[in-house]
Amino acid sequence: MRVLVVEDDPSLLKVICDIFEQESFLVDRAETGDEGYYMAEQAIYDLMILDVMLPGIDGVDIVRKLRSQSNRVPIILVTARDAVEDRVAGLDAGADDYVTKPFAVSELLARTRAVLRRHGTIDQEGELVWNSIRLMPAVRDASHRERMLQLTATEYKLLEFFICNKDQILTREQIFDRVWGFDSGSATSAVDVYIHHLRKKLTGTGADQALRTVRGIGYLFKGEPYV
Repeated sequence: MRVLVVEDDPSLLKVICDIFEQESFLVDRAETGDEGYYMAEQAIYDLMILDVMLPGIDGVDIVRKLRSQSNRVPIILVTARDAVEDRVAGLDAGADDYVTKPFAVSELLARTRAVLRRHGTIDQEGELVWNSIRLMPAVRDASHRERMLQLTATEYKLLEFFICNKDQILTREQIFDRVWGFDSGSATSAVDVYIHHLRKKLTGTGADQALRTVRGIGYLFKGEPYV
């Protein structure tokens, strides 16, 4: 899964990014509120770790702006220990949880798991589940009825993004930025090619029919199995 970390303290930013990379997350980072808000607007993240006090737009305003756009990305705020008003304002604006500085690695990861479970992103075992398909983010493997699907790294990232964003129309640009990255030299036409390959490997699982083309826009993955 992909996480966006927005923190203006370089040393703390590195620590948080290292924590999530060790947990097999793909990590993007920003050091200002404006940069973080711009990246979050792309709607390609499964989680956002957001400092409250930032240069430019502050964390609470970022939360408020994203929620006003119906951006449902799970957000965990990072606040100063004595900033009760920041925590209250952030939660009222739509943040999902918070950690206070300084924090323990175990607490941040526990809060992350809890937030992702509440959003239905992962189950109690930390896996992504759709019908009889199970994705194991720690090893980036997928199975159907205990049979491995033999997905390439790119196909796995595509399926993960769709399952994490069930019932949402995803544009080709969103999919490309999420899977290939902002700085990729590939073209967005790669999205259609790899989704064609993914559908073939999902034949017989039900997911191939749940993955629908939205003409002129992108793709939609249905939350419930196709009947």
